[in-house]
Amino acid sequence: MKTSSLISQALLIAVAFMLFVTAAAAAEIQVMSSAGFKAAYLELIAEFERTTGNKVVNAWGPSMGETPQAVPNRIARGELVDVVIVVGEAMDKLVKDGKIVPSSRTDLARSLIGAAVRAGAPKPDLSNVDSFKLALENAKSIAYSDSASGVYIQNVLYPRLGVSDATKAKSKMIPADPVGEIVARGDAELGFQQLSELKPVPGIDIVGLIPADIQKVTIFAAGISVTAREPDAGAALIKFLAAPAAAAAIEKSGMEPAGAK
Repeated sequence: MKTSSLISQALLIAVAFMLFVTAAAAAEIQVMSSAGFKAAYLELIAEFERTTGNKVVNAWGPSMGETPQAVPNRIARGELVDVVIVVGEAMDKLVKDGKIVPSSRTDLARSLIGAAVRAGAPKPDLSNVDSFKLALENAKSIAYSDSASGVYIQNVLYPRLGVSDATKAKSKMIPADPVGEIVARGDAELGFQQLSELKPVPGIDIVGLIPADIQKVTIFAAGISVTAREPDAGAALIKFLAAPAAAAAIEKSGMEPAGAK
């Protein structure tokens, strides 16, 4: 056999071996995430898959609450997961409950609560606490999520502001569904949720953030499941999402990178 043919065959075998090794090394990473980080995540994940060769499979749900879709409830049912992305309070509880590797906990972004009305509807004044409270009183109906922002509004902010019983009666906590969709359908006149969750919803107008004096900063954090099948690939994904290069996508989504002041 000619030397050139032997070299060609050797090259083909080497290439085939490299492709086999790459395919064998590629991981399928199971991710459970809060929708609050979804917009930034989806913009970043394609680049992660392209550069690493790994595939990411996503499941979405609230960071807390009683719905079956809530991330902690999915984990409790034994659903397969490598990486978890939820609000900081939920992550801390998962660590405490032995569901997340403590050393893997990584802050990704800081998120603030925003308000929305149906597209074209008048926007209430939310520039200060008094005008915010007046907007609550004037709204015909109010919606907020059953996750971090809504729990804060219902359990902390309303008692702090001393809102009327009438305001409480026309307020509704929405399980699982995006609050923006409820507002877009006209089922609520005024809606509150993480700004990053409101921005992608069509059919609404963003009023703005709630006043700084009563704002709640929510941290979105990631961690590795103690039952992860791909812990190393999962750790690489978390490192990618927390890297400085991810800041632009996080800011575009309406959040701040975790390290921002």
